[in-house]
Amino acid sequence: MRTKVAIIGSGPSGLLLGQLLSRAGIDNVIVDRASRGHILERVRAGVLEEGTVGLMELCGAAARLHAEALPHDGFSLAFNGQNHRIDLHGLTGKRVIVYGQTELTRDLMEQRQQDGAQTVYEAEEVEPHGFDGEKPLVTYRRDGVTRRIDCDFIAGCDGFHGVSRKSVPEKSIATFERVYPFGWLGILAEVPPVGHELIYAQHERGFALCSMRSATRSRYYIQCPLDEKLETWPDDRFWNELRRRLPPRDAERLQTGPAFEKSIAPLRSFVAEPMRFGRLFLVGDAAHIVPPTGAKGLNLAASDVHYLFSGLREFYAENSTAGIDAYSAKALSRVWKAVRFSWSMTMLMHEFPEVGPFGRKMQEAELAYLVQSRAASTVLAENYVGLPL
Repeated sequence: MRTKVAIIGSGPSGLLLGQLLSRAGIDNVIVDRASRGHILERVRAGVLEEGTVGLMELCGAAARLHAEALPHDGFSLAFNGQNHRIDLHGLTGKRVIVYGQTELTRDLMEQRQQDGAQTVYEAEEVEPHGFDGEKPLVTYRRDGVTRRIDCDFIAGCDGFHGVSRKSVPEKSIATFERVYPFGWLGILAEVPPVGHELIYAQHERGFALCSMRSATRSRYYIQCPLDEKLETWPDDRFWNELRRRLPPRDAERLQTGPAFEKSIAPLRSFVAEPMRFGRLFLVGDAAHIVPPTGAKGLNLAASDVHYLFSGLREFYAENSTAGIDAYSAKALSRVWKAVRFSWSMTMLMHEFPEVGPFGRKMQEAELAYLVQSRAASTVLAENYVGLPL
């Protein structure tokens, strides 16, 4: 098989890149070791920056998003029993859009299928080769037969545990990592959300987040130790603990019901650089992970796609390598700013036992400054809605 761009991974970044390339007339093939159904079972982030929505529009997959998504003009920081709203739109002129990653992935899959672009699911032993030369290729096994995709470029969109980054020689890549000493216990339930905007709650018992997927489906999280077991968290215990961490008015409004999805996610900050190795480009979680506190993971993947698509389009339209040569530096510049924001939000909102009473007072002082100073609120809002591409 011969194509221009071989994409490893059919999550949001791989699908988004593939759709943009197809719409620009650039042949591409996506290959993934998972099944289509497994990919659609993943429950992930749901807060989109306007830039991410714009890319969905550009690739022709935004119709359902516009019909069903929830625009949010702000969010709340809750501490000391009070809610303090950050007016995103008033401070920046921008807003965020709440739309589940699973739904975004489904939209991209269906649009790709309608456009007749090729995706290979359930591929075994996927591996990139020759990306340090002029003739890269990807091999995989399907139905007991080894197959190959010859290409001009390879885009590694296969996530943190994928093969793309692991295929890079160790001496050619530097990694930076912070693993946090807690996780997020999250549930999905068919109940109306506490409020019409997200609530980030800082509490001495630990962080809590009230989010949603729709007007009737809520997504809630609480900070928990990494060694917690799901079986020790029946629904009633979760709801009671969430109430304790919310301001009284929100706790009173909280509607409960059976959880139909429950999981514990560890938190880490991770960056690998550079993000280009010859004709192999790392995209999204293959190159970086952020804790979900700042709602940046999916949006960072989309910004990587923006830079790489722009470079590839320039290469094929103008025979210029300027865009792809600049890809890693441009992407990493935005990545590190988002990593800093996500790290700072995580440090601000979570309970770190090792910081002691002094550290907690610093958190309280920082939160008070953020909500009392328009300049500080603006900095927070600018980062939350997304820095310019």
